Amino acid sequence: MAARVWLEPGYKCLSDEPVRVRVGGLSPLQPVTMRAGLSDEKGETFGSAAFYRADERGELDLNRSPSLGGHYTGTEPMGLFWSLTPVKPFSRLVKRDVAGSPLRVHIEVFDGHDGDPQERPLASCVNERWFMKEGVTRIPVREGRVRGVLFVPPGDGPFPGIIDMYGSVGGVVEHRASLLASRGFLTLALGYFGYDDLPKDFLNLDLEYFEEAVNLLRHHSKVKGPGVGAIGISKGGDLVLSMATFIPHVIAAVSIGGCNANTLGNLHYKNITLSGVGITLDRAKFCESNLIDISEVTNNPKDEENKDCIIPLEKAEGHFLFVVGEDDKNWNTPLFAQQAVERLKENGKNNYEILTYPESGHLLEPAYFPFCYASFHRLVGLPVIWGGQMKPHSIAQIDLWPRIQQFLRKHLEKQSKL
Repeated sequence: MAARVWLEPGYKCLSDEPVRVRVGGLSPLQPVTMRAGLSDEKGETFGSAAFYRADERGELDLNRSPSLGGHYTGTEPMGLFWSLTPVKPFSRLVKRDVAGSPLRVHIEVFDGHDGDPQERPLASCVNERWFMKEGVTRIPVREGRVRGVLFVPPGDGPFPGIIDMYGSVGGVVEHRASLLASRGFLTLALGYFGYDDLPKDFLNLDLEYFEEAVNLLRHHSKVKGPGVGAIGISKGGDLVLSMATFIPHVIAAVSIGGCNANTLGNLHYKNITLSGVGITLDRAKFCESNLIDISEVTNNPKDEENKDCIIPLEKAEGHFLFVVGEDDKNWNTPLFAQQAVERLKENGKNNYEILTYPESGHLLEPAYFPFCYASFHRLVGLPVIWGGQMKPHSIAQIDLWPRIQQFLRKHLEKQSKL
């Protein structure tokens, strides 16, 4: 009987969903190498490999069979996916066309351990990992000053409303927003620099722009109001904290790898200005392969000269979720989260939750997204280390993704009209 590999429940799924990889038709106890690979929209290729041994019936079930070596070891049902590694060093997987095409992950089975990928595989299949559930609508937004992309779930609603932002990469990043919409959140992937006619940088940002986006979202006919949520990573992480602090209708904020102070430029709101916390470039560390560790470059927000940069979180009436990768090499996220919590406690506030993940880095993405240890940093102009170890970071993403959704639902679905 010829070997075959198949996926359960099927060959198409959302990119945040697991699949069960199974192989049959092997010889009893046959050693095999499982390989996965994909090419992204920039033409960059990513690959992973793990060594397995078939059972007495000549079968493999990655939900139960342990990897004996390769990119990961142990029983990891989705290890082939989250361990996808760039062939060109320091490339970061990008998915821009979330509506028109999936990530196509090719899965192959080779005889023996460390099977030569130039050989003909014993069996192969393709997993199409989509970013939009059937029925989700993608709508480019160019209304007033607001620029972004709106994702509307199927159905009449009302749905919790979310604003989604990334960091110094700029532009509009859509993959997380489209997945949130696929999970029932009406989500606006918001640009704030480096896109359309928006500013080219974020040296001077106007929080009233973000307030305009909030009002646009909460007045959508399918959004359950009156409050909305916001999620941001890196620079987007401190922006959502400022939004929840100063904009009353932002009642739930998820800050992933964010800072408790305003960073990298001035933030203006009416008659208030938060300056950007300073940096000390001398603290950058050059590591292997000319990578840079910038985790100590951002100054301590509690230093006297930075007191005007700290976000007055205690003024917020909404709720915060701080997400911390303990091995974050972009900046000192554990310290920033600790300072944020201390400030809230000192002011008698308990409107926060904190999730801390050991051996996890800066780029905590939705579940099963491939781990990125290092890539080009737009501001630094060189590849930087993001931190984390592949397996614990990937397991953290699997744990974190539903927790983010639970937090947002808890604070957005049960609100009543004011």
